[in-house]
Amino acid sequence: MFLKTPITIFTESYSEKIDRLKNEIENADAIVIGAGAGLSTSAGFIYTGERFRRHFADFEQKYGFHDMYSGGFYPYKTLEEHWAYWSRYIYFNRYVDPPKSTYSDLLRLVKDKDYFVITTNVDHCFQKAGIDKKRLFYTQGDYGLFQCSEPCCKETFDNEAAVRQMLKEQKDMRIPTELLPVCPHCGKPLTMNLRSDDKFVEDEGWSRAAERYENFLRTRSGQRTLFLELGVGYNTPVIIKYPFWQMTAKNPKAVYACINNGEAVCPKEIAVQSICMNRDINRVIGDLG
Repeated sequence: MFLKTPITIFTESYSEKIDRLKNEIENADAIVIGAGAGLSTSAGFIYTGERFRRHFADFEQKYGFHDMYSGGFYPYKTLEEHWAYWSRYIYFNRYVDPPKSTYSDLLRLVKDKDYFVITTNVDHCFQKAGIDKKRLFYTQGDYGLFQCSEPCCKETFDNEAAVRQMLKEQKDMRIPTELLPVCPHCGKPLTMNLRSDDKFVEDEGWSRAAERYENFLRTRSGQRTLFLELGVGYNTPVIIKYPFWQMTAKNPKAVYACINNGEAVCPKEIAVQSICMNRDINRVIGDLG
């Protein structure tokens, strides 16, 4: 349907784009926010550099990886080591607030509008900022949930208490064996509820959120809709980016806005309906406010 190479050149100035986007937010009948990793990065959840070394210098020295993401895939020899890393990782990326107020500032822009959020992020930042979970579809899971590794059931388990205990009692990058999380139904090891293969558990909460999102799109079809894409890359474009392009193309009243530092593009077919901003998301949200 679209060109293989989206266009990237726009003649509007930054201030003109800000004014245009403000107008669309104010006058839209509905706003669909699609958020990717770039939004959390802009909010300060950076997985490399100083923030990584501040919390994982001991792991870096022992295992030789240099960012949090790589540490999550490291082949630790024992589950005690695996969960020492992951409990620390989960704590600092799920139970600690991001350094910047990006998410709260975004909520202030849309709180009085008819909006819905779809996100591939798993760090719970939308909920912590005050977004109503009934307006949120978290497609790829949640750092705050465990699931059975088998899995033996379509159930997830809140992990905050377990993570905090692992963090508190870990020593020499290992947790006590008795803290290893196991499924209460079958006794198999628990794992993270993150979409990485066909064992990802879509629990009742996930299914209800998916249904609410589809219902929101269906009942707002044809309205003046703003598809606001924030920090979405090309790892999983079929979840947010491509559907946003397609829904914009099908609705002459729709506007597609993409804010993504260095990757804000759109297809030629919807260029006149698009606002693309190659800027830091936190700055743009601040300027919109």
